[in-house]
Amino acid sequence: MNFKDSITKNGFTLVELIIVVIIVGILASLGLTQYSSAVEKARLAEVKMNFGLVRRTATAYYWERGSFSDITNADLDIGGGIPGSCDTGHYFYYSIGSKSATNVLLYAHRCTSGGKPPNYTGTQYHPYSYFNSGGTYSQGCQEVLGTGNSTPWCKPW
Repeated sequence: MNFKDSITKNGFTLVELIIVVIIVGILASLGLTQYSSAVEKARLAEVKMNFGLVRRTATAYYWERGSFSDITNADLDIGGGIPGSCDTGHYFYYSIGSKSATNVLLYAHRCTSGGKPPNYTGTQYHPYSYFNSGGTYSQGCQEVLGTGNSTPWCKPW
């Protein structure tokens, strides 16, 4: 047996190496996609915490005044302890969507610039919390250009 025969019998061909590299690349891209989704889902913890704080503050406001009609961002500490615009310490900022005498809709907006890095560049979904004077609430996500819950990290919790 000569040297050339020894290499081809004991080594890998170029085609085999290329196939392995392609398979590893596909697996890595799938893993990265899943990782990114898991990271965004973890960032939603900020929203859950702040929605809880706002619900407690809004409930106290309602009990004191008997209506949500005149509630403002400042009454909910939005712009104070809860960000009302993107800043480098948060992934989201918050705003009141709509309000009536007995209901309030609060939105969390994912920062696309000026927020805690990395800023979000995908399809924009806004987590929301809708609550009323009776203490019941619902949560979910609304797409900027429509409605739905199709992004995995932003489904109702």
